[in-house]
Amino acid sequence: MDQEQILTRISAMVEDERRLRDALAAGRIDGATEQARLGQLERDLDQCWDLLRQRRAKSEFGENPDEARARPTSQVEGYQS
Repeated sequence: MDQEQILTRISAMVEDERRLRDALAAGRIDGATEQARLGQLERDLDQCWDLLRQRRAKSEFGENPDEARARPTSQVEGYQS
């Protein structure tokens, strides 16, 4: 995935997150359903942001950004700020 594709995917997931919150507020889904779906979206978003950061770092240091690979959720979720 190139940078534009990653950013497009991130935008779509942010929109999905907004729709989930709207669906909960409108009573179309319950809180447990919203939380399960939001949890998955958050993990997917973390992976996309990580991949985007990898690509940018590789570009900055003269490496090929296409060599960046999505890391497992378990690895991405374990990062500390």
